[in-house]
Amino acid sequence: MAQTKNGNTMNKITWVLLATLSCVMSYSRSHADEPRQPFVVAHRGLLVHAPENTLANFRACLELRIGFEFDVQRTKDDALVCVHDDTLNRTTNGTGRVSERTLAEIRTLDAGSWFDPKFASERIPTIDEVLRLVAEYRQHEILIAVDLKAEAVEAEVVKLAERHHVVPRLLFIGRTISEPKVRERIKHASVTAQTAAVANTSEEFPQTLAAPNADWVYFRYIPIPAQIEAVHRARKRAFIAGATVAGHQPTQWQQAAEVGLDAILTDYPLELRALLRQNQPRR
Repeated sequence: MAQTKNGNTMNKITWVLLATLSCVMSYSRSHADEPRQPFVVAHRGLLVHAPENTLANFRACLELRIGFEFDVQRTKDDALVCVHDDTLNRTTNGTGRVSERTLAEIRTLDAGSWFDPKFASERIPTIDEVLRLVAEYRQHEILIAVDLKAEAVEAEVVKLAERHHVVPRLLFIGRTISEPKVRERIKHASVTAQTAAVANTSEEFPQTLAAPNADWVYFRYIPIPAQIEAVHRARKRAFIAGATVAGHQPTQWQQAAEVGLDAILTDYPLELRALLRQNQPRR
C-alpha cells in the first residue's frame, strides 16, 4: 500500500514538472514568435540635439541604447577622422578640405560651437576614438553604421574595429553599398565584418539580394513583405535609409517596422524609438 502511495506521489510530481516545463516552453515560444523591433540608428548621431559626429553626441546615443551612423574621412597625413563633409567649413571653425589638413591641424578646430556655444570644447574625433567609445558600451544591443566616404580605408577601419572587439556590432555602408570591390576588401580584412548592398528600387531587389559579399540589403524604399521574407530566407538582414525614413515620418516608420525591416536609419531616432515603444505589446 505504501509503495502505491509513493508511486502516486511520484506520478503527481512528474505531472507537475511536465506541466511547468510545458508552460515555460509555451512562454518561450510565444515570446520568440513576437516580432523583433528594428534597430534604431541615429544618422550622424542625435544631430537635432547635439553637434553631429562628435563624441558627446555618440556617447548620448549609447547611454540611451541607440545605435548611430558615423562617417570616415582621411587627413593629409593619413589619419582616419569622423566628419561628414569633404570640407571643414560647415561643422567647424576651420576651412578647406579634410584631405588637405593634418590631424594635428584638425584637432585644434572647434567642432561644437557652430551648433551651440555649450559644445565649444568638442573636437573632430578620430575613428579610433569612436570605436573605443563603442567598446565601452559592449553590453548594449545596438547597431553602428560605418559610412566609408574616403577611398581605400576599409582594411584600416576593420583593423581598428578588431582591436576594440566591436566588429560584430558594425555595418559597413557608404561606398560599400554600391561598390563590390569595397565589399570584397572588407571581407578580405575580416570575414565576420557585415556589409550591405543597395536596392534603390523594387526592380533592383533581385540583383541586390544576390550580390556577393553582402550580409544586408540596404533599401531606399519600403519593401513589400515578400521581399523581406526573401532577405531572411537568404539569411541576410534588411536596412532602410534615405528620404523615405530620414525625416520625421511616423507613417513610414510604422510601415517599415511592420514589414519586418531589421534596422532604420533616421535623423529623428528619439521620436522613432518612442513610436516603436508605444507599439510594443504590453506584458
